[in-house]
Amino acid sequence: MFVITFTAGTLSASELDAFKGEKGVLRIAGGTAHIPVMKEAAKRIMTMNSDIQITIAGGGSGAGIKQVGEGLVDIGNSGRKPMDEEVSKYNLSMYKWAIDGVGTVVHPSNPVKALSGEQLKDIYAGKIVNWKALGGEDRPINIYTRDKSSGTREVFWKEALGKGDISEKANFVASNGAMKAAVTNDPYAIGYVSVGYMDETVAPIALDGVIPTLKTVQSGEYKVARGLFSNTKGEYTGLAKKLITYLLSPEGQKIVSEMGFIPVN
Repeated sequence: MFVITFTAGTLSASELDAFKGEKGVLRIAGGTAHIPVMKEAAKRIMTMNSDIQITIAGGGSGAGIKQVGEGLVDIGNSGRKPMDEEVSKYNLSMYKWAIDGVGTVVHPSNPVKALSGEQLKDIYAGKIVNWKALGGEDRPINIYTRDKSSGTREVFWKEALGKGDISEKANFVASNGAMKAAVTNDPYAIGYVSVGYMDETVAPIALDGVIPTLKTVQSGEYKVARGLFSNTKGEYTGLAKKLITYLLSPEGQKIVSEMGFIPVN
């Protein structure tokens, strides 16, 4: 887990006016896909008002839900909708402010840039173990995945793998950022990341002929997608309410778009 903080400065106001005169600390943790948007929103808020401190930690969707439910943080982010039992246990309120795709990625040097759904399932199940079988080099396939508390893993496992097996030989990484770094540094890797995290350091895999992009996620052509949620214990109040309201405002939704996600408004 990591924590991000910002120092204050000056910034022109707009929808940030809601934070004028506020003081206090806002603690956020959970899903790592959310972090680029949260970082930018936090920077703008704290730049405008030096009396507000916002801390942002990762840990995955399950951790975010648990920590907000136990009162350890004010906002628990999740890349999946909290389950009914979680909502009931922790009295959660859910706020969806973006839509995100989860795409398979390989190293840019890998000639394999397209897979069928069955091929992807067989790779992750450990049935296809060499890139040569897919038209690539005669090298073992290095599988990367996330732990079971990850919302990114959950949508990938359900929608891309059809709840199929994940090999015991898979390498575990802790976040979207760590997954991207792992694939970037391993020419024979295969992994999956939020579409919002994709850049030139990884190569997206077309799944059944559809490349994971913002456009294909938004059109519904690419099916491996999910909402990005911020959850609070009970109805949102105070700084948590103001931050989530800001994310859903035109200015906040512009940040969502600029960071590679699909706005909900």
